Amino acid sequence: MTTRLARSQAQSLGVRVEPRPLAGPGREPELPSPSLPWPQPARNQASLPVSRPGTARNRTLWFQTASVAADLLCVCVAAVSTFALRFVPGMPMGFLPAGAESPWHDQLGQYAGFLVLYGALVVLCCYSQGLYGSSRINPVTGDGWAVLKAVGLATMFLTAFIYLSGIKTVSRLVVVSSGVFSVFLLVAWRTGRRQLRQQRARRGQGLCNVLIVGAGKVGQSLARHLQENACLGYSVKGFIDRHRNGDLPVLGTIDELPELAQKHFVDEVFVTIPSERETVKRTVAMAMQNRLALKVVPEMYDGLAWNAPTEFVGDFPVRVLYREPIPILGLFVKRTLDVAFSAFALMLLAPLFALLAALIKLDSTGPVFYCAPRVGKKGKLFTCYKFRTMVVGADALKATLRQHNQRTGPFFKISNDPRITRVGRFLRKFSLDELPQLWNVLKGEMSLVGPRPHPLDDYEQYSVNHLRRLDVLPGLTGLWQIRARRNPSFNTSMALDLEYIESWSLWLDLKILFCTIPAVARGTGE
Repeated sequence: MTTRLARSQAQSLGVRVEPRPLAGPGREPELPSPSLPWPQPARNQASLPVSRPGTARNRTLWFQTASVAADLLCVCVAAVSTFALRFVPGMPMGFLPAGAESPWHDQLGQYAGFLVLYGALVVLCCYSQGLYGSSRINPVTGDGWAVLKAVGLATMFLTAFIYLSGIKTVSRLVVVSSGVFSVFLLVAWRTGRRQLRQQRARRGQGLCNVLIVGAGKVGQSLARHLQENACLGYSVKGFIDRHRNGDLPVLGTIDELPELAQKHFVDEVFVTIPSERETVKRTVAMAMQNRLALKVVPEMYDGLAWNAPTEFVGDFPVRVLYREPIPILGLFVKRTLDVAFSAFALMLLAPLFALLAALIKLDSTGPVFYCAPRVGKKGKLFTCYKFRTMVVGADALKATLRQHNQRTGPFFKISNDPRITRVGRFLRKFSLDELPQLWNVLKGEMSLVGPRPHPLDDYEQYSVNHLRRLDVLPGLTGLWQIRARRNPSFNTSMALDLEYIESWSLWLDLKILFCTIPAVARGTGE
């Protein structure tokens, strides 16, 4: 880790580093020989501190692998224990008396298959909650809440899969009980890991000795943080600075770094004054020569970027000061529900579609479907499908009727619209004309729940603030349809759409879908 990290940081600071030869079996790899504009300190090979084994990436990978393995073990223990308690005769959860024959041998293979699926779901959900992100130990409360959400989601997905698969022999009691037991075990082993690290830190075991370059505000904050969080595994030996700063343990200057590192058995160096480029360059060179891991702590914007992660855009490192969180897992579930529901509904409603198509053709001349461009997510145009409810050429008559518009803002709606056919009025009353948009949902152009898509002429009257409603997929139904279906105000509709976007959750989608059923059944559509 030491040489690789130092090399990459040296190159980013303009320090040319010669390529290092490959090391053969049993051979100590040669240190890079940097080409620097200042004299290089003499190397004392015999007194160099022993570098810590492994790289940071390897340690992180080991931590993640161990965490995944521990989680899978806990899930297996919880599932097997619950299965045994439920089905083995004589157990507390079993309904069979002791000595009675149990069919659990026949069900073992089936439950084993679901256990593999459940274990994979738990790991994926834990990953989505950031439980495998790094070797940093989170607070107990943070881990507990993240584990609860992860196992809850995994259990919900497994239950839904069992229900959709039509398998009736799997006990829901076993599934739910396994989830509860899994939460307990996952939180328990993480709590034990945290306590073990704290005990080792108090005994001085496994600590990484560090020096902090810079005794200013950032350096002092870093030292205080490392000392107050012993589970992080760091022991601060002192500061390196040109000036003394009160009672702080300033051990020396940058020129004395090799000697101080050897004297205090230092493993890593933290630089908290990155704006002093020459000092950083010298620190990088000395850290490379003495096999010291080196990390730079940003001091920009008065601490605004202290906790910002570093990412790469191509070859350029960037500090992420803010990122709007994207609920990837929630959006995946939303899309899965959209596909499953729309496909099922299209097959189930096929006879109704045929009946409505026949009524439309008998009532008036023209096509069965009305296909018109609509504005979707991020302003992308798509073809929206509806059952035709107006006479042919109704769009051309819209301009002549605009003066009778009863809606405010970029809306057009009038009572007793002369363009609407007899069957069309019935279809609109119960929103049956919107059913073909299930095909738009299946194609991914719309969602079951979201802001309603507007025609192009309404979209052209949007103000800049109105464009925020296009941040998400339009939907078959939304808050406006269940709260203000007959409200003529465009501002009310926009406020409800933005409320939905800002407070979106899967639970809100389900609530809107359930509330849409009675709203449609009342026949208040126009």
